[in-house]
Amino acid sequence: MALLLAVVLELAVFVLVGRALGFGAAVLLVFAASLLGLVLLRREGMRAWRGFRSAAEAGQPPGRQVTDGLVGLAGALLLAVPGLVSGLVGLLLMVPPLRRLARSGVQRTTERRVSSMVAGDLFGPRTVRVRQGAPQPTPRAEPEQPVVVDGGRAIEGEIIEPRRN
Repeated sequence: MALLLAVVLELAVFVLVGRALGFGAAVLLVFAASLLGLVLLRREGMRAWRGFRSAAEAGQPPGRQVTDGLVGLAGALLLAVPGLVSGLVGLLLMVPPLRRLARSGVQRTTERRVSSMVAGDLFGPRTVRVRQGAPQPTPRAEPEQPVVVDGGRAIEGEIIEPRRN
């Protein structure tokens, strides 16, 4: 259903742009966006692979580089697919601030869907909230680790993950 809506939206936008700029200009715009997407697809793929390899060789968690690479590849792929709306979305994913926003969204979604151990392996140590006093369980959370070490001094803390439905 979503794919059908995307196709209808692409056709409607193409018709509107064709009426405004002319049919030839609209076709040329779609062709240029697709060509740019194909060029970026190779560049982003190589960039993602280099980032993954450098993180793995340095012994660092590869999650951030992989996530950034996936967002870049998704943007390039959306540009390569013929269509004005998909091309615009793909182009927006290439803009650094929007790309960082999309990367953090993908990272948060991944961290919610995988265990804390896997998320730690992918993205490195996570930031935890630490409160003074006895830990108080919240109704929607499950404590996972009771102690966080801070400079050799143990302090009470907990990693809170939302319950999965």
